[in-house]
Amino acid sequence: MERVIQTGIIGYGLSGRFFHAPFLKTNPGFAVTRIAARHSGFAGELFPDAGIAGDYREIIDDPDIELAVITTPNIYHFPMAKDCLLAGKHVVVEKPFVPTTAEADELIALSRKVQKHIFVYHNRRWDGDFRTVQQILRGRRLGKLLEYEAHFDRYAPLRTRATWRDDPLPASGLLYDLGPHLIDQALLLFGKPEAVFADICSQRPAGKVDDYFHLHLYYSGHKVILKAGVFVKEAGPRYILHGDNGSFVKKGIDPQEELLRKGFLPFSDDWGTDQEENHGILHFVSDGKDVRTPVPTEAGDYGHFYRNVYDVLAKDSAPAVKPEEARAVIRIIELAFESNKTKSIIPFTER
Repeated sequence: MERVIQTGIIGYGLSGRFFHAPFLKTNPGFAVTRIAARHSGFAGELFPDAGIAGDYREIIDDPDIELAVITTPNIYHFPMAKDCLLAGKHVVVEKPFVPTTAEADELIALSRKVQKHIFVYHNRRWDGDFRTVQQILRGRRLGKLLEYEAHFDRYAPLRTRATWRDDPLPASGLLYDLGPHLIDQALLLFGKPEAVFADICSQRPAGKVDDYFHLHLYYSGHKVILKAGVFVKEAGPRYILHGDNGSFVKKGIDPQEELLRKGFLPFSDDWGTDQEENHGILHFVSDGKDVRTPVPTEAGDYGHFYRNVYDVLAKDSAPAVKPEEARAVIRIIELAFESNKTKSIIPFTER
């Protein structure tokens, strides 16, 4: 390893503890030297030598820290990222990037001015099931794609996660929580759409924020459907693709989150391996005959994100997730809320 990047983590809730810390711990290119956390009980488990700070400005004021990882509630992403950039730090920001495209534009412009990188944690680009979908589309066995449908469903009728996610604050609600995963994947596959239509609502009794969304992204020749809800007791397929020569259906969800929540570290050779029972089904026509075959799921690998961050900072490689791409995700969310309000199809515009 040519150099070690001293790193500070700002926020140590679910995201910081389970989605960032394990990959920073197991990547020798990073040394977590300081953690800013309101509740420090878990902060020293993986990094016993790291200093525990009560204020994130202790990370900003530490001249040795090169990279600040922001995993705080969404409303703090913009001001904290701005402070870190102004202090000369590179920044990793948990998704969603920021609540608005105006804030995204300001941070992107600032990062260029101070010549520091912004990395947005769209880790589910490295879900095994999504990597398998990419493989299927590259193989072209579906023929011309007509419809792509992706789900992020769960059964959670009660508020069981961090309460700020369900409070009526900027960037709260399910569309800002799970929507960025599905939208980012769709944009990675197909680019920006021609138009957006959305049905967004709260299904929980007395819900204060949205907990259901159904998005349509319109492209020339095919449609993209993205759905998530909290009252899905019997989950259907996670991905459904239809083309003029066949279909691909994949159920189950990438196992990495469950493993991380149980405290496993991404050391093993079989990390991210899907269960055989969840392998997708590819049903297509070949030489005039029907072929229906299981497709083994590619292994998921969230560790790729931080390997890329290291390569960008230490080797001047290109970032895997560009901030402009994360900005496009926020723009889709803005247009989706506009569509839901007006009950109309909204053409995609950058502003």
